[in-house]
Amino acid sequence: MRTLAIFLSLAATPALAATGPFFSLRNTDFVVTLSFLLFVGVLVYFKVPALLGGLLDKRAAGIKSDLDEARALHDEARSILASYERKQKEVQDQAVRIVETAKREAMAAAEQAKADLKASIARRLAAAEDQIASAEASAVREVRDRAVTIAVAAAGEMIAKQMTAAERGKLIEEAIGEVEAKLH
Repeated sequence: MRTLAIFLSLAATPALAATGPFFSLRNTDFVVTLSFLLFVGVLVYFKVPALLGGLLDKRAAGIKSDLDEARALHDEARSILASYERKQKEVQDQAVRIVETAKREAMAAAEQAKADLKASIARRLAAAEDQIASAEASAVREVRDRAVTIAVAAAGEMIAKQMTAAERGKLIEEAIGEVEAKLH
């Protein structure tokens, strides 16, 4: 405890130095006040407050110009963003139109292909029917020709059995006469 008392007494000695009349060089409060006023006077003499004010004004102007530039960049960025958004919308609209056009063209091509297929099938059916009709007519002609040939042969045999040689000669003469008449 004794050391604490000594320590406190040594710590309080500067406070005790402020004793006596105030306007004395032995009074520390007066000396400190006088040196502070002298310091402020030197600062005012060398125009330090004006320099500090100028530096602060210069810094404020720099900050203001930075803020103005930032606002301008912000506005420019907004206009660029708006431009890109418009372009994106235009591209999307164009893509939708392209897809719709492609769908319409694909549907039209499918319809045309169906129509072409129907026409091709109709042509092939008509050609097949024509071939069938032609084959049928050919078969009918062939059957008629054979029937005629057989009938003529049969009639010829029957006539040959029933006719005499004089009658045969007479028929041959008549046939030759007809052929001559038709040729001339």
